[in-house]
Amino acid sequence: MIADIKNANLFWVGLSVVTSLVAFTSRAIRWNLLIEPLGYKPKLSNTCASLMIGYLANLAVPRLGEVTRCGSLNQTENVPFDKLLGTVIFERIIDVLCLLTCIILVAVSEYERLGNFLNENIFDPMKSKVHSFINSPISIAIVLIIFLSLLIFLFKNKKSKGFISKFTVILKGIGDGMVSVKRMKKPFQFIFHTILIWAMYFMMSYLCFFALPATSQLSWHAGLFVLVVGGLGMSAPSPGGVGSYHVLVAAGLYLYGISDQDGKTFATLMHASQTLVVIVFGALSFLYLFLKQKNGTANAS
Repeated sequence: MIADIKNANLFWVGLSVVTSLVAFTSRAIRWNLLIEPLGYKPKLSNTCASLMIGYLANLAVPRLGEVTRCGSLNQTENVPFDKLLGTVIFERIIDVLCLLTCIILVAVSEYERLGNFLNENIFDPMKSKVHSFINSPISIAIVLIIFLSLLIFLFKNKKSKGFISKFTVILKGIGDGMVSVKRMKKPFQFIFHTILIWAMYFMMSYLCFFALPATSQLSWHAGLFVLVVGGLGMSAPSPGGVGSYHVLVAAGLYLYGISDQDGKTFATLMHASQTLVVIVFGALSFLYLFLKQKNGTANAS
């Protein structure tokens, strides 16, 4: 695998990286379109930096990035955190719908391959895990204890009323952020950037095919298939999709006649290049916001 990656055509890897940067920038612009109806106009540089810090946080803890990027933009632009979180939740809903649309497109063009892949890699393992959980008295007991403890806290603890009140305020802020789309001034730009983001996601995988001899002959159908299975892998509760992305992409490419070894080599090359982009630009973004905040504090004093 190391030898194959060393001999990879870096020109195509570089193009794949460029498309990912276009996707990140477009996502930041789209986020601003959701924030503006709330009465705030963040600088694109701050939004981009907050977004990249969020991606960096996801490498450590799954889904931490959504909270981190909201916190970062809250610190630099003073946009309420709960409203930002509402916009991010809406973004995630749109992304899930886009992924479902891609799954439908794959189902139309690659029905048999997709069916075999889902049965072997998603549904059958899920059935096995659910069956093991249901038949485990310890797992059920833990869930019941947590649920009962929460109920006791809410009904008997005097502080619970304050907690519920604060929680209600937070939920209202999140709701305001989610419905900001109704007051959006540029809905067609939002749609354009949504399409652009997912087109760039497709190009990230497709262009990287040409970096390795084993995958260079694959068609755009395979690129769309990798986009879907890779999206499922990145959605798994693992830091940065490590492991789940590699396994699912290799399994998907195997259906196109690519050996398991070559499939994992491609997945590693693809994931490593994108992870490196997140680490570099995430670290630079963190430094940028840190220095900017420090300079702002110094000027204020």
